[in-house]
Amino acid sequence: MEDFPGRPAPDAEALMRSRYSAFVLERADYLLATWHESKRPSKISFDPGVKWLGLEVRDFKVVDEARAEVEFVARQRDRSGRAVRLHERSRFVREEGRWYYVEGDWL
Repeated sequence: MEDFPGRPAPDAEALMRSRYSAFVLERADYLLATWHESKRPSKISFDPGVKWLGLEVRDFKVVDEARAEVEFVARQRDRSGRAVRLHERSRFVREEGRWYYVEGDWL
């Protein structure tokens, strides 16, 4: 499996940033491929009219060599023009040299 943008993410923070880009570009294939199989949904749908406005990584914590956490705030404008902030602490695991998003808690 080749990762978007073309190579495996070196750490969980880089994977978080690439997954944000995949949401902006509506790359469901990449999002599913980088979602850990234990929590991966069967499909991803995108809300029409959403405009992504930016990503702020607030914290990056290496738990151990195979686990990490990333706290981020992603901003978007929905189709009605309302600004929305998505604040999450995400958990990642590394298996066979690749990082995967597992799940997160909304903050």
